Amino acid sequence: MEHLFLNVLNVILPVLICAGIGYGLALIKAPFDNKVVGGIVSKVGYPTLIISHLSTTKLDVSTFIDMMVAATLAVTGFGLLGFVALKGMRLPVRAFLTPLMHGNVGNIGLPITLLALGDTGMAYTMAFVVVVLISIFTVGMWIPAGEFSPKKLVTSPIIYAVIVALTLMATGHSLPQPIAKSFDILGGLSIPLMLLTLGHTLATMKINSLGRSVLLTVLHLLMAVAIASALIWLFGFTGTERGALILCCLMPSSVATYLFIDQHVPEYGPDVAGFILVSTLATILVLPVALAYWV
Repeated sequence: MEHLFLNVLNVILPVLICAGIGYGLALIKAPFDNKVVGGIVSKVGYPTLIISHLSTTKLDVSTFIDMMVAATLAVTGFGLLGFVALKGMRLPVRAFLTPLMHGNVGNIGLPITLLALGDTGMAYTMAFVVVVLISIFTVGMWIPAGEFSPKKLVTSPIIYAVIVALTLMATGHSLPQPIAKSFDILGGLSIPLMLLTLGHTLATMKINSLGRSVLLTVLHLLMAVAIASALIWLFGFTGTERGALILCCLMPSSVATYLFIDQHVPEYGPDVAGFILVSTLATILVLPVALAYWV
């Protein structure tokens, strides 16, 4: 048992240390622009990481698409269950539904699955990342803003990166060597930058209503367990697929969603920040149990 938890700790500690450095940068007030870093990751880091990683991973296209469909159903499930729960709790949907729907599969999910499940596990998580990112920057923006804007969808570089990656996977072709190496370097920036940004953002959030944050975190975890169990049964996932799906569903609320809440419904910004922080801290307790007994 001690050996098992030591292995789990070896998976989680590197992620916590990297995020902790970002937290430390905020404490010493070192120059760090979250918007600039976030823009680099979403417009350069994520697309090149998707293309470079998926095009070199031996993964069946149909299996990858299955995981994308499962991720879409997961986000939809979080949305529907979250909507009903928020109505029952009499909390504003515009403020809390977006963070309830979207897990932090990028900042935490990618490094955790890479360390726990290897390259194949990370490739499956990529499917989740693609779906969640598209959802965050479309539906996740529309809900707090109260408006529909399809322009964000067609101008997202992630969409075109997925098309390129799936084409390379399906045809067995590869990128020219100089381009492939460049994409490896640029894509390699993503995970460390995401973890630094996660730590820095958590350190600079203004927190409010701890009790409500804990309640929303428990709700999010219960939804995650229910949705992951249902999807595993529906798709018959086993092995690495199953592990990646479970870990992705258990991810805490995405930090990226806070920006939209703070912009469009700022009066609830501190409440959402508290939920994101508590759900992220809860991951430290939840992931070791999940990795030891469920994944």
